[in-house]
Amino acid sequence: MAMRKKISILGSTGSVGVNTLEVISSALDQFEVHGLSCGTNVSLLEKQIEKFHPKVVSVGTKELAHSLQQKFSRLEILWGEEGLESLAKEASCDLVVSSLVGARGIKPTLAAIQAKKNVALANKEVLVSAGAIIMSEVRKQGVCLLPIDSEHSALFQVFESHNKSALEKVILTASGGPFLHRSKETFLGITPQEALKHPRWEMGKRITIDSATLMNKGFEIIEACWLFDLLPSQIEVVIHPESIVHSLIGYRDGNMLACLSVPDMKAPIGYALSYPKRMSTEVVRLSLSKVKELTFLEPDFEKFPLLSLSCEVAKKGAVYPALMNAADEICVEAFLNGQISFLQISQIVEETLSSYTESFPISLEGILEADSWARKKVREFI
Repeated sequence: MAMRKKISILGSTGSVGVNTLEVISSALDQFEVHGLSCGTNVSLLEKQIEKFHPKVVSVGTKELAHSLQQKFSRLEILWGEEGLESLAKEASCDLVVSSLVGARGIKPTLAAIQAKKNVALANKEVLVSAGAIIMSEVRKQGVCLLPIDSEHSALFQVFESHNKSALEKVILTASGGPFLHRSKETFLGITPQEALKHPRWEMGKRITIDSATLMNKGFEIIEACWLFDLLPSQIEVVIHPESIVHSLIGYRDGNMLACLSVPDMKAPIGYALSYPKRMSTEVVRLSLSKVKELTFLEPDFEKFPLLSLSCEVAKKGAVYPALMNAADEICVEAFLNGQISFLQISQIVEETLSSYTESFPISLEGILEADSWARKKVREFI
């Protein structure tokens, strides 16, 4: 019998983590859960421990770790930032799924890569904020960085690296979010409840709000630049409400390659877990005759200014993407807490970038300093 691939999941109680465990559940002959982590959702983590019997887990605080240890006396339990990093570089693990939210995923993802672990990346902010450092380490250690985002997974599957010089453009598709057809004049009254109703995907709160502002698609432009060594000018975004075509690559011979599937995160997760092979999943198969119609529209940059801002930031480089990510994270949190309006998310992110006069270096320390500076500046604006 072939050895099962040992998987550790950073962020196992979030939407990607839960979906990853569902994929693993359907293929326990192929995968074994080695490690799990969560911040504070210990009640769900306990259920995951009882079902999957990991060797090690990590939680947010020492108090939570102590409480969990009372129930699982034989389990190795880590906590805090150091616990996440230790879990990420566990010697017995074969693949680390990085599905944390925000810049807190940078250090543990880097730790996994430095420990020569292949990483399945759902935490796009890792590449947005620290792409230069992460990709340099990926090349140095000779590991695979496998994208879980549906768009980047699609690109990864159809990208012909041997024909990279023949590439004309990459097209990332966006559903358009819940406000695609809503008039901008009414945006001031948008509530968090409305913004959290994504028409196609079930995701965590931050990424759902980022999808409503199209900031998420802006992040994906930057992520694609790092993953596939592209210039921002080579990437185009189109609105595709059906979310069936996840990305396309156009070559200079006139051919265009695309990856299609129903909007279900289990498809890209399954591909990342089983790579370089393909596994059988329970994802509903696409029926084009039932879909009947595929729509593609130009994005409205005036209505969704964070998308155009992301394009500018991608060209600027340096620590600007880290600043933008941090500013957006705090703004989304403030919007969800009722402190600012939906329109103020983009306004404050832009103001934060405009007020940047520091010169943080492109190093792990510099990026984390830039991240901290932006968070502080946003809180001052709020």
